[in-house]
Amino acid sequence: MPALTPKATPSDPCLEDLARIVYDGEFERIHSDLRDVLKDPVFDPRENLNKHEAGRLSYDRTFRMQRGLGSAVDLVADPMRMFAVTEWSSLLDTTTTALLNSHYNLCLGAILQHGEGRTDLDDYIEELGTMSSVGMLMVTELGYGNNVANLATEAVYDPVAEEFVLNTPHAGAQKFMPYTGIRDIPKIAIVMARLKVGGTDHGILPFIVPLSDHKGLLPGVHAAPCPENPGLSLDNGTTWFDHVRLPHRNLLSGKMGRLDLDGTFHSAIRSRRKRLTEALDRVNPGRVSLAASIVAAGRASTYISVTYSLNRQTAAPGHGREMPIMGYRTHQVAVLGALAKVYAMTFLVNHTKRRFAETRGADAGEVTSLVNIVKALTSWEMSEVIHTCRERIGAQGVFSVNRIADYVGMAQGVVTAEGDALPRIATTALELLWQTPRSPLPQPPVTTEGDMADCSLQLELMRYRETHLRETFRKNMRGLTTYQGEDPFTSLWNDNITTAVAMARSRGVRIAMEQFIAAAMNARDERVGDALSLLCSLYGLIEINREAGWHLAEGALSPAQFKQIPELIDETAAALVPFAALLVGGFNLSPELLRAPIADDDYLTAVDRYIWSRVSPDDQAKMDDIRRRKNNVPVIGPRSPQDAAPAASDDTANSDDTENVEDHVPGRV
Repeated sequence: MPALTPKATPSDPCLEDLARIVYDGEFERIHSDLRDVLKDPVFDPRENLNKHEAGRLSYDRTFRMQRGLGSAVDLVADPMRMFAVTEWSSLLDTTTTALLNSHYNLCLGAILQHGEGRTDLDDYIEELGTMSSVGMLMVTELGYGNNVANLATEAVYDPVAEEFVLNTPHAGAQKFMPYTGIRDIPKIAIVMARLKVGGTDHGILPFIVPLSDHKGLLPGVHAAPCPENPGLSLDNGTTWFDHVRLPHRNLLSGKMGRLDLDGTFHSAIRSRRKRLTEALDRVNPGRVSLAASIVAAGRASTYISVTYSLNRQTAAPGHGREMPIMGYRTHQVAVLGALAKVYAMTFLVNHTKRRFAETRGADAGEVTSLVNIVKALTSWEMSEVIHTCRERIGAQGVFSVNRIADYVGMAQGVVTAEGDALPRIATTALELLWQTPRSPLPQPPVTTEGDMADCSLQLELMRYRETHLRETFRKNMRGLTTYQGEDPFTSLWNDNITTAVAMARSRGVRIAMEQFIAAAMNARDERVGDALSLLCSLYGLIEINREAGWHLAEGALSPAQFKQIPELIDETAAALVPFAALLVGGFNLSPELLRAPIADDDYLTAVDRYIWSRVSPDDQAKMDDIRRRKNNVPVIGPRSPQDAAPAASDDTANSDDTENVEDHVPGRV
């Protein structure tokens, strides 16, 4: 069977244009050198490590990344660069990403932000800037997760000694999941604790707390490793503070207030909850970094799965025939549908990064809502994408060396990290009611005669759904006075929370679609524009199909359009096959960078070489002898047509899957 798609070469001008769009025109400035750091041998695959050894390797890789980043203060001040750091580090060690994000965004970033202008903190900044100590943030407690306002760790001020006494009052107040499992690496934490002075509770504020040095945990700090976490090598621990003394300067009160040496507390922010929100402001760039890193893992997953799918041969209808697995429509829809989601989330994250960098907190409400939605949507979408890519490449997908299996655990971690996705997006939906003006319940758009592959029509449907859900949610929440009982708000909120989540998700999808259309229109190369327009159409079709029943019930789709969508998804996926190699080529990845044997065009030789490189020299010598006797025929190689037999499967039963891909380009933006 002829090749399904032309191979793009590094000099192809299409690739340059596509990479410009994928990396928002910033590849050379903020991405290129980070990609080069990953070529260091410390990032080569390592097998048969126990959890402790794997954790130490991740710290070694973190230190290697740090050496290539330049000034830590400049890095924290450049959020676009910081986001890029977590994107690239996620590709070869998912644990390294978490360590870097925690160190720079959450710990050093908090000191620079809340300690701005304070020269008495220079020693901590120097120690963290050189990564002589690894930084982290401690918020979550064993008994308190998303309900951070109820955290129980205490920092009681002693005005005589001019010190704080940091203490864990009970088991539920143990700090849960910080990186304290490996004890002999110097570490510093920003610990969120309840400031108490003379019996008065001033709310939860951040404190700088040295945790360990090269000899182990410091006095009063006690830690035990958390149960094993499959897929990640993080040294998560549970940490208990037993009357740890901290100097007065270690309070990072920033804009939240000021504590005099005599114990008098001053604050222009009267609400303790608002002070807590200000104290946790650094979580926002951390969430953007998490979203960027999981989407980068999604790009790598689709790069690997698409490349392998174009090369891997499987049985075709007819005796003795073979074809690439990408030739089957079921495979096209699954893998190229995943690619469409990756591109959509890439453009959504790029938009979010720009908004965060532009505002720097000036429009905190709108940007925070965007960040929360994007963090949730990207983690959900990429979790699905990564699972799809792993499944569609079969047995090769279960091996860590082929990367995708490791991204599965990372995706699950991102869903939960720095605010679980579901409660965060639900709370954001409620906040959006306050941020957006009230409008009448919209009428269905006049789309029932339109082309469902048209991206502009798809966007119109997305806008209609978002507005309808938001105004329905708003109307329902106005019914507070009709609820009886001790807590009518909770009852009303529970009755409408699923609508709230659906509304917030629809907002993220709508913004992603807008950014996707803009990216396609931004293409300078006609072929790139065609490829992105098709991919955008596929994303829109998948999203409209997801909610097709709702649109049909609301009169926004006709029955004929409703029935047409699955067929259009098939047709659009088929039309995308000739663009598949180009679209993943725009990610600026390579088999050599990822060290994933199945991403090699000659994956048979690459897999064979990797497998036998792991055996003893004696066994290698025996295999060399066998190869010589067999005239250098690879042990693993393509079968001859006479040996091949069609496999019985649902895919081969559909003769439509063997037709030539269509040449038309539906859904052009």
